[in-house]
Order: sequence, then C-alpha cells, then structure tokens
Amino acid sequence: MSGPAFKAARDFLLAHRNDYATAYAGFRWPALDRFNWALDWFDAELARGALADSPALRIVGPGAATLSFRDLAERSNRVANGLRALGVRRGDRVLVMLGNVAPLWEVMLAAMKLGAVVVPATTLLTAEDLAERVARARVRFVVTAAADAGKLAMLDASVPRIAVGEAPAGCVAYETLLAESADFAPDGETSADDPLLLYFTSGTTAKPKLVLHSHASYPVGHLSTMYWLGLQPGDVHLNISSPGWAKHAWSCFFAPWNAGACVFIANQPRFHARSLLDAISDHGVTTLCAPPTVWRMFIQEDLSARKMQLREVCGAGEPLNPEVIDQVQKAWGLTIRDGYGQTETTAQIGNSPGQLVKPGSMGRALPGYVIRLLDADDHEVEEGAVCIALSPRPLPVMRGYQNDEGGIDPVEGEVYRTGDVASRDADGYLTYVGRADDVFKASDYRISPFELESVLIEHAAVAEAAVVPAPDAMRLAVPKAFVALTAGHEPGRETALSIFRHLRARLAPYKRVRRLEFADLPKTISGKIRRVELRRAEATRAGRSDAEWREDDFPELQG
Repeated sequence: MSGPAFKAARDFLLAHRNDYATAYAGFRWPALDRFNWALDWFDAELARGALADSPALRIVGPGAATLSFRDLAERSNRVANGLRALGVRRGDRVLVMLGNVAPLWEVMLAAMKLGAVVVPATTLLTAEDLAERVARARVRFVVTAAADAGKLAMLDASVPRIAVGEAPAGCVAYETLLAESADFAPDGETSADDPLLLYFTSGTTAKPKLVLHSHASYPVGHLSTMYWLGLQPGDVHLNISSPGWAKHAWSCFFAPWNAGACVFIANQPRFHARSLLDAISDHGVTTLCAPPTVWRMFIQEDLSARKMQLREVCGAGEPLNPEVIDQVQKAWGLTIRDGYGQTETTAQIGNSPGQLVKPGSMGRALPGYVIRLLDADDHEVEEGAVCIALSPRPLPVMRGYQNDEGGIDPVEGEVYRTGDVASRDADGYLTYVGRADDVFKASDYRISPFELESVLIEHAAVAEAAVVPAPDAMRLAVPKAFVALTAGHEPGRETALSIFRHLRARLAPYKRVRRLEFADLPKTISGKIRRVELRRAEATRAGRSDAEWREDDFPELQG
C-alpha cells in the first residue's frame, strides 16, 4: 500500500506551508502502486485518528447536516454496500447529479471504495444534456435528487437510477442504500492508475471534452491545491463553487480532506452576500476561496461589521482588480491570493501563504510542477503558452481525454500545453494573458482580451465583459467589447461615453477598446463566456450593428 508515502508528502508540505523556497525545492510526488484514497487515507487515517470525531462536513441552510470523519466513513461504507447490491462493479461509470447535500460526499467516497468511476454533473443540465452525457461517458448508473429525476426520462430504462429524497417510480430510494451494513470489504486492491473521475469540460470553444483522472492524479494531486489554499488540520474551509465542476472536487473534497480540514457549505436558495458573510462569521470559517464575482459582491457590504476568524482568503478564475484586494485588506488585514489550474490538472500556479503577492499576478509554479512558457516552435519565451514539463511527469496531470470510441488519448511528449498564455517576470511570477485562441493582433500589437476585460469590469456600470477582434480596414482588427450592465444602468449614449472615458484613462492607446456593444453574453452551462461565438459573429457581420457604439461617435473624445 502507498498510504505512508502519501502521508509523508502531505506532511512535508504542511511543515513548510509558509516557506515556498523549501517546499518547492524539496517536494516530490509520492511513488504510488496500490492506492485507494477513500480507504487508505480517509478511512485509515482521518476516520481513525485524532480527528475522527471532528466535523468533516458541515452544511447550513437547506440540507443542513454535520458529519464527522467517522460518520462519513461509516455512511459511505453503507452506500458502497448498497451500490454493490444494485450491481455497481469496479470500472462502472456512475453519473452523480446532486447539489450540496451530504449524499454527494457519501456517494463520492462510496464509489471510490468500490473502484467505480464517478461522472460529476451539474444540476443545471437539461434532459437532453443529461442523455448526451450518459451516452458519451458510457454511464451505467445515475444518482440524482428526486426533484431532478424527471430529467432521466430520456434515458434507456436499463440504466438504474438512485434518487435522494422521495424517490419516484422507477428509482431506488437512497435511504435503502444507507440501510446496508456499515462493514465494507473491498473487492480487491486498487491500482493508483485505475480510473476514478471522468469530467466534462465546460466547452468554451468546442464540444465538451471528457477528462479522465485516476486514483492518484486528483486525490494525491490536490496536495498542491492544499498547499496553495494554505489549509491546516482542523480548519473550517468554505469554497464557493457548484457541484459537477472540477473546482468543487478541488476545494470541497480532496484539498480540505488531504489537510484534515472541515468542509463548510452555506446553502442559499439564491445568493445573498450579506447572509453568506454572516455564516462565515457565525460558523468560524478560517479559510475561504471564492470566484471574483463573489468577491465583488462582498465588497458592496460592510466587511468590517463582523468579527471574522479568517486566516487565508483566495480567489480563482481570473485576477481580481486592485479595488477588491484593497478593500478586503483594509477590512480584514488579509490579502486575497490568486491561483491557477484546470480540470485537466490540479492547482499548478499560485500565490502561496506567506509570500509576496504582486498585483495582477497569479503567482509562481506550485510544488510538484515545472512551468515553461513556450512559443509555437517550443522555444522558451518570457510570454508564451503555459506548459507543464512532463519529465518527470507530475502526478496530477490527467490520464488523457476519452475519445468517441471510448478509448483514452494519453498525454504524451515533453510538455502538456494548457491552451493559456502568460508572461513571467524576473522573480518567476506569472501573469495571465488569456486563452491562446482569444489573443489577437490589432495594428500589429498583441492584444489580451483578458487584460481589457479586467479594466472594463472596474467601471461601476459593467457587470461582465467580453473583448473580441472586430474587422477594421485600417488596423486589420480593433478591440470590441460586448458588455452586460449592472442593475440601475441603462444602455445608451451616456453609459457608452462613460465607459469609453474610463478606458482611455487606464489603457495605452494601442490597447483601447474602440467599439462597444451592450448585449447578453453567451455562456456555457458552467457560466464561462463563449467568446468564440462573439468572435465568429463579429468576423462575419455585414456592416455595423445597430446596438454598437464607436469612439468616433463621440466628439468629446477626439483630440
């Protein structure tokens, strides 16, 4: 078994949590042969050690529950035995479409113990989406909330389904699984390379890909995420993300429990910043990770009005604008630390605890990763494609993408290309530039849509923005922004003029947005903006859009 090697690697990072130089130089991914994280770590260490009766999962609001590590070990044993009785076997694909309710964590642990492959799915899926995913992922069993069971009508009747709640006809009630024995015996040993998770990417530019992770790549790989978040045993950790997406597994499952922290969930029928801040204070949350949208909502409240026990605060998804970072620093005395990773990996780059944070930078390569910036010819550059060196291969890199035939296209070669572009300074700090497909040239200058969007959303009227190239006879292309407005602001001349003035004051002339259109932004089901749709529409547009404003329309801006 490889449990001791995993624990040694984990303890090394905990021991050097504020010493990046030592952690980066000395950390090595553990050599694993046979390893089942649920059995060899969660049950063997967390559920039987000093933290056994400490809270492992606390949910407040709808679905409220508090379960210790010992509770979850026992309940997941019962669920594993129940799934086995229904016919779930090693390697079977089990689609799990649940919200933030305790059965989500119980099923994840149970499936892992059985050697089944979990296919996480968001509750936002339509019946058609669900049917496509069941077919593409070759799903054998489905677990969902009773309220969503109606979405399963398009599935073949031979696919067994388990419903949490009042199970409708044709579904097995989840409670019957919990009635099984609390003693679980695995069918055999689990290879560290056995498949564990099959994720659908969000598909911002094409049809979603299927990302396959093993019993090593995500459970053990999230030691880097644990390090970035700054988690310690006994912490109460809140990560704001939705089940079904990789970030939820990152920071609501593996990273906290690698550290021995409690996963805290505050369920809300509808997001309300003030109530969430109250929950953070009332329940003693010590570590917090939230996307930029949430941070921007937080600073609309009086952050200093509550007594907080927070020690670490992180952001993920995109760099935060300085105003947000400054307000949090003034109110709480804490600096929001950024990080970067993908569904295909764990946290690769980040501002780790105790280190200098440079505004706008996503930090440095995290322990266990060697990050290279390469041009199209694989030459090292100071601004280029973000690539992970594969010699030696970092444990967290996915096994590969599942192809249409059900096989796996493995990750091979000298590097894994993330598809993102970044720049690096003399101290090794990396700054995100954008998706490789989104960066474009205007007047022979390279333009990062991400950089311009970050400036746009600093304007009070702008809720969201997407920048794409618009054809231009003189410059070949000019930056055009599609903008969604915040409540209380109306599209029109005055708003457009105000935004243009804001941009002119903050951007070099060659970077300026020259055209602006107020619009609803197309998005993937996970909420990511589909710039590819906007880019294609703009490239094929005949003439000027009726809803478009241009700098040239405003004499006030000339000269």
